[in-house]
Order: sequence, then structure tokens, then C-alpha cells
Amino acid sequence: MTIRMFVVLVVSLYTVRVILRELGAVDYGIYNVIGGMVSMFGFLNASMNNATQRFYNYEMGKNGYQGGKKVYNAALIIQAILAFITLIMLESIGLWFLFNKMVIPEDRFFVAFWIFQFSALGLLLVIMQIPYSAAIIAHEKMDYFALVSIIDVFLNLAIALAIHYSPFDKLL
Repeated sequence: MTIRMFVVLVVSLYTVRVILRELGAVDYGIYNVIGGMVSMFGFLNASMNNATQRFYNYEMGKNGYQGGKKVYNAALIIQAILAFITLIMLESIGLWFLFNKMVIPEDRFFVAFWIFQFSALGLLLVIMQIPYSAAIIAHEKMDYFALVSIIDVFLNLAIALAIHYSPFDKLL
């Protein structure tokens, strides 16, 4: 886990540098503001992950594999409901804020709208993965957790490096 933390830190810092270089100041600002606005809703993920993991641990200690299975099914339903509520909030309050309060250059507004939509989709996927990641941590499969985290940051780096070769709008 220590090696994972070091690798994730170094690769993430370099990825930010590459993205800033490729997008420029204005597009990087749009990317960060919109991504930050959407990820603001993601504060629930860590607490939901910890809560789900505690229920897994309790039920697996009390009822074994069947207890963990019940928690998984309940967590999946709860996360789907939470994802739906988040989607409603993002597509109403979030879009209102994007259209009425954010100051974005006129020619970048179309791209900003799609960055918002892709960020919202990413957030929904993160919400739906909570039962899986909590199960991995509850079963103490830390090597798998570390490997997935490292693969994730390297894929983010690959995407950042690929921006340079994109024939389309780099921000989009």
C-alpha cells in the first residue's frame, strides 16, 4: 500500500502537469471548475464506502458468506438509488449553475456542457462501484486494491498523453 501511495502520488502530479501543458490555462480552468463542481457531490463516496465495509465485516463475522451477500445486494440497491438522486441533482441544480452562474468564454460553453455531462457520468459510475470496492477492502484484498489504483493512474496518464494527438477539441 505504501508503494501504491508513492506511485499514485508521483504519476498523478505528472499527469496534472501534462494536462495543464496540453490544455492551456483557460481550458484547464474550465476542466477543473466543472470537474470540481461535479466531484463536490462525491464527498459521500468515502463515507458510504466505509459504512458499507463495516456492514460487510459485521455480517461476514456473524453470518459468513451469506451475510456478506445480503449486504452486497442491499448496498447495490442503496447505491443505485443514491446515483439516481445524484443524477437528478446534477441535471437540475448543476446545469442551472452552469448556465446561469458560471463565467465561461462563449466559444467554450458547448465543450463545458459536455465536460459537465461526462463528469456527471463518471461520478455515477464511482457511486455504483462502492459495493465492489467495499467488498474488496472488507475481504482484505489490498494487493488487488493497490493494483487497480495503480492501473487507474497509469490509464489517466495515458489519456493525458493522448490529448496531444487528438484531432478534435483537446478539452472535449
